[in-house]
Amino acid sequence: MALSTKYLLVGSIEACSGKSGTIIGLAHHLKQKGFSVAYGKPVGTYLEDGSTLDKEADVQFITDVLGLKSTQMRSPLLFLETKTVEKRLKGTDTKDYAQLLSQSYGDIEADVVILEGAGTLWEGSLFDLSVMDVAHTLDASIMLVARYHSPLVVDSLIKAKQQLGDHLTGVIINHIPADELESTQILIKPYLESQGIKILGMLPSSSLLHSVSVREIAHQLEADVLCRGDRLDLMVESLTIGAMNVNSALEYFRQGRHKAVVTGGDRTDLQLAALETSTSCLILTGHITPQPLIINRAEDLEVPILSVNLDTLQTVEIVDSTFGTVRLQEQIKIDCIEQLMTEYFDFDRLLKTLGLS
Repeated sequence: MALSTKYLLVGSIEACSGKSGTIIGLAHHLKQKGFSVAYGKPVGTYLEDGSTLDKEADVQFITDVLGLKSTQMRSPLLFLETKTVEKRLKGTDTKDYAQLLSQSYGDIEADVVILEGAGTLWEGSLFDLSVMDVAHTLDASIMLVARYHSPLVVDSLIKAKQQLGDHLTGVIINHIPADELESTQILIKPYLESQGIKILGMLPSSSLLHSVSVREIAHQLEADVLCRGDRLDLMVESLTIGAMNVNSALEYFRQGRHKAVVTGGDRTDLQLAALETSTSCLILTGHITPQPLIINRAEDLEVPILSVNLDTLQTVEIVDSTFGTVRLQEQIKIDCIEQLMTEYFDFDRLLKTLGLS
């Protein structure tokens, strides 16, 4: 390990706050400045159903996007799945994870090692791998990514500062509604700065970043793709249910952009109405084959049609949950986050704080 190696741990107060996107934006900028970068994620992602997120896939995605060598990345030491937690609780897992962490990252060669923290500040504490634990073990600076819900984000950040102390290098607040961006910069930023919390960036909300591809929706629904399988990379920004008369539907459908429309496979009138507006895909319930004219029109307009053997409620619940855990996997999203960070993130201040300026 080079003496000048800096460790930056990107953590969050809640899961799905935008850590991965922030890391990609940071790493690209650092590489452009001529710094060598490495990446690691000590704790693997845990999902509510007890499964993990394709094990290595999440780490491999960032490694590939950043063009890192195998020597410049580190896989999770563990995944927080049920059986792993139970072994620790029963005392059958007595590993010293702090020591394993130190050994794993002790020989990594880079000017800056960017670490991705667990979903929350305290997740991983059972294994001495919480955000604070990792920061202590590797003498890492911490940057928090906070998703804006309301001005009460201040509460969470003040509490985080109390817990993290001098390890907290700065904060980036994202997903700020456009009409609140100015007020947050006038009110929230000065207040947090007065509390010793450096605000490195305040990013406006982007519908694109919180959209999901038709491909991912089809995967989650286990849907049959009836047409335009070549257009599954289209992005869906909202979900609309078609269950009204056609006159009301047309006006309703016009209000949404780049939407997925869920409707019955037998509702030809609503399917046609949806296709005449900004629709990224049709999701037909009941596993009913649509009329040929619908297929032909969708082919012409390049709109994929998905068929599911589910009712409307089940379909909506699955698609809604897909929006809630959307991952940064498409190049168009990577370009978007890099553009946002270039405009709204203070890279120079971070570099100076890390001693890299």
